[in-house]
Amino acid sequence: MSRAVASSINGSSYEQLHQGRTNMYKAKVDVVLGAQWGDEGKGKVVDMLASEVDIVCRCQGGNNAGHTVVANGTEFDFHLLPSGVVNEKCISVIGNGVVIHLPSLFDEVLKNEKKGLQGLEKRLIISDRAHLVFDFHQYVDGMQEAEKGGKSLGTTKKGIGPAYSSKATRNGIRVGELLGDFNLFSEKFKSIVTTHLRLFPSINVDVEGELARYKNYVEKVRPYVKDTICFLHTALRNGKTILVEGANAAMLDIDFGTYPYVTSSNCSIGGVLTGLGLPPQTIGEVIGVVKAYTTRVGDGPFPTEQLNEIGDLLQTRGFEVGVTTKRKRRCGWLDIPLLKYTSLVNGYTCICLTKLDILDTLPEIKVAVSYKRSNGEKLDHFPGTIAELGSIEVEYAVLPGWQTSTEDIRNFKELPENAQNYVRFLESELSVPVRWVGVGKGRESIITVH
Repeated sequence: MSRAVASSINGSSYEQLHQGRTNMYKAKVDVVLGAQWGDEGKGKVVDMLASEVDIVCRCQGGNNAGHTVVANGTEFDFHLLPSGVVNEKCISVIGNGVVIHLPSLFDEVLKNEKKGLQGLEKRLIISDRAHLVFDFHQYVDGMQEAEKGGKSLGTTKKGIGPAYSSKATRNGIRVGELLGDFNLFSEKFKSIVTTHLRLFPSINVDVEGELARYKNYVEKVRPYVKDTICFLHTALRNGKTILVEGANAAMLDIDFGTYPYVTSSNCSIGGVLTGLGLPPQTIGEVIGVVKAYTTRVGDGPFPTEQLNEIGDLLQTRGFEVGVTTKRKRRCGWLDIPLLKYTSLVNGYTCICLTKLDILDTLPEIKVAVSYKRSNGEKLDHFPGTIAELGSIEVEYAVLPGWQTSTEDIRNFKELPENAQNYVRFLESELSVPVRWVGVGKGRESIITVH
């Protein structure tokens, strides 16, 4: 605080103001973030925790995310809807940082309603500031990938990158504008189409057909739309508990991931603040979700990847197929340097380790513990370029396996000793407590450690 400001406020009133700001919120926001390249099992963790919270939020990304939740024997796939929507007592929020393809959203709602999900119109809220993804964004996404040929980024072709590009160049269209004066929406839509046709003359957009389609969406989406910033802050002041579900993961973050093989949003802790309009002091627990090995979908460097029978075994046993893309995931050993890096960025307060059971059959398990350059020099940082990351050598620790099934175990102390040691090794290396361990598909298969 400056001397001028300090002198204008006497000590007691300053303390009162400071305490008032500190105690303004009666609750904190807990956050679940992917700690690797995605597909760590965040949806299952959110589903487990959502039973105890009032509100679950998505803060970034779009329907490029894919979260699978198994509840009461039914498997739900979510792409835009927060995984917490399975809890019927919970309000689900799609925040301002999310980009929304309305046709996909309503298809997803219908598909999950057929599986037994009910009452969404009463417990789903969409931010009026969230940007819209249009079909032409998806066409452009596919074209841009095709143009890259052998150097493609491996995007989901859902139009997420082009939609965020429109947002950044300030010609994007937000949900609130769709619900306002439709003539103004039509003008903006024609303008954004003209811009894209100039850049991509081969795309075909039926402007009048799309406008008629979106006119039909106006009243369909209106009941869901609110100012989510005011809603969330009011909820916090009233002591409501809030859980944020990060989509994608830290190594896909546009700033901190393996750029350019990343998504187009901030899927680290910063994206939670900007994607929901929350200040830092509202954040409570930051839960990093870590798969017991490492996977990634799409292209880009992957230091611990196993292009051998180990990788095949992890892929097969873990059923490593993308929820959104249906592509086989690349598989490799757990990577401690990567996790230390994402822990620096995200500030994990605890870890949920998932899919430990996939390692059940292995006689020994490797864990990457350090990176070094080809000259033998150890790295004290995570490489900032894909060229550097692609050229590093990995040093491994070798841990004994347990070669017995853990799928039916529900108490940490009943896990085989070597499985417990594997968990403790991760905990020790990261200096972050492992609070939960997952050994199966359903929420009941998550073991509480601490």
